[in-house]
Amino acid sequence: MNLTESKILRLEEAIPTVEAWQRAGQKVVFTNGCFDIVHLGHIDYLEKARALGDRMVLGLNTDASVSRLKGPLRPVVNEYARARLMAALSFIDAVILFDEPTPSQLIEAIKPDILVKGDDYTIENIAGADFVLGRGGEVKTIALVQGYSTTALIEKIKQGYK
Repeated sequence: MNLTESKILRLEEAIPTVEAWQRAGQKVVFTNGCFDIVHLGHIDYLEKARALGDRMVLGLNTDASVSRLKGPLRPVVNEYARARLMAALSFIDAVILFDEPTPSQLIEAIKPDILVKGDDYTIENIAGADFVLGRGGEVKTIALVQGYSTTALIEKIKQGYK
């Protein structure tokens, strides 16, 4: 197993890892997404999210979950490759794949101190926000870099091949 693979955890592995970080006084940040074709907007968002705490756990949608959310032609990049790419980022400490429609179950199991999403969400619409706030945690939104989206990149590539 290499370094990036060692950061891809099953939920049952992640729970004691996160608990150990928290016992050591470290603030754990959680965010989630598909992260299909990684672009600057993703990097900027994830780096800012990590800056809110000491450790970062990323919930990553499985291929089946991405297809349900984005359509039958997605993802472009398979879940193993997406997980390795995310794990390769120095500011991400753990990647956990999830197949559910929302990461609520994952959030309730991980019990992060800080839950983060992009500012295209309101706190009321963030899955798991009530749970995190109810435990005394924080829920934050981060401004997204305008002009970057995986869907727009796919469209640009398609236009180039017409």
